[in-house]
Amino acid sequence: MTVPMIAVTGAVLEVAPLAALVSTASSGRPGPGALTTFVGLVRDHHQGREVTHLEYEAYVPLAEKALARILAEAAAEWPDARLAIHHRTGRLGIGEASVVIAAASPHRADAYAASRYAIERIKQIVPVWKHEYFAGGDAWVEGATADPDDEAARAAALAIARG
Repeated sequence: MTVPMIAVTGAVLEVAPLAALVSTASSGRPGPGALTTFVGLVRDHHQGREVTHLEYEAYVPLAEKALARILAEAAAEWPDARLAIHHRTGRLGIGEASVVIAAASPHRADAYAASRYAIERIKQIVPVWKHEYFAGGDAWVEGATADPDDEAARAAALAIARG
């Protein structure tokens, strides 16, 4: 089975296939010397409340379009880095992966920066909505709020990624 570079899926997320995907040598690119992975996990608490589980919803075509945009933006900033991003939808229990990002590049600084940029932009522009369930109730958590074309938001993500 072919692993896509981007996915918004109800399937359990796995790190190893994404890591293998981005660290595989490809024509016209330097071989990777660094691989970073980021896994966002469902926490058992938020704003002082005990979280029992989350439900993520997404309009998949638009969410995948936003993820593809993030890959293109990262490629423009770090041309030798290669990224893959998968985001989960549906009901997730405590400790389950909600997002997995893998980044490979010839140098570690670019792999770290591209990965950090990706998670910052996901929070800004990817239309995935989080419904949080906690002891005694539930609440929708505000999701992506930036216009994808908002250069100030993009600049803020770049500043965070570059440290």
